[in-house]
Amino acid sequence: MTQPHVIVLGNEKGGAGKSTLAIHIVTGLLHAGRTVAIIDLDLRQRSMQRFFLNRLAWLAANEQALPQPFIPDMGDGKALAKTDVAEQIAVFERAFDEALAQGVDCILIDTPGGDTAVSSAAHARADQIVTPMNDSFVDFDLLGEVDPVSLELLKPSIYSESVWEARKQRAIAQGRHATIDWLVVTNRLAVAEARNRKRLEERMTKLAKRVGFRVGPGLRDRVIYRELFPFGLTVADLSNDIRPVAVSLAHVAARQELRNLMMAMGLEQVIAPLDVAA
Repeated sequence: MTQPHVIVLGNEKGGAGKSTLAIHIVTGLLHAGRTVAIIDLDLRQRSMQRFFLNRLAWLAANEQALPQPFIPDMGDGKALAKTDVAEQIAVFERAFDEALAQGVDCILIDTPGGDTAVSSAAHARADQIVTPMNDSFVDFDLLGEVDPVSLELLKPSIYSESVWEARKQRAIAQGRHATIDWLVVTNRLAVAEARNRKRLEERMTKLAKRVGFRVGPGLRDRVIYRELFPFGLTVADLSNDIRPVAVSLAHVAARQELRNLMMAMGLEQVIAPLDVAA
């Protein structure tokens, strides 16, 4: 059986936009005809899983059809969050195996903010890690430490070390030539240019060469990404038949951002179906 492409959305800091990126990547893949399984490891909140349950409800109420991902059964997330680490990892492994058994093209895993054992297990499974960060040295601090006086890059920080460990575990399990592609994307950018953005980008470039990640485009801070969430829809879903909100030029720009993100992930072949006029 062909192994699926495993994408992990990871960042130990909460609020960076992992779930927002996750649902957009999934819907982009689905509209390209890919089969996708999702595993939401944010055991208490499960924003990604709730999004796709909202999607089912909205489509049924409006007699519409859109592609859906496969969601393995992981039980009650809040109850699972209270169990021991071994049980959490066992539930994740069973969900992952269930996704494999479906023969899907991709498995996308959304991880929680923070360093947890189940998140580490997911990272070790990744073919590709996508890390969103805001254009802030607060977010950058998880990737690299800077000198407080000169702002010069000093060394990789805790999340960079976690990815290094995941790469090492993958090499041990699958051979030294096994690699994990790591893409860091600047997310939730304000439309106006931030004063510190240039300084941050310079440090990002230096750190990327040092620890081995690529820098790509994320999604700007647009209302459209938030207002479609309750319906379980994204800009990739909008069409003449499906438009629960008024469509504007902002939606066209948002779809272009999603295409740019998918291209940065190396998924150029999935871009064309997103070009349908909104």
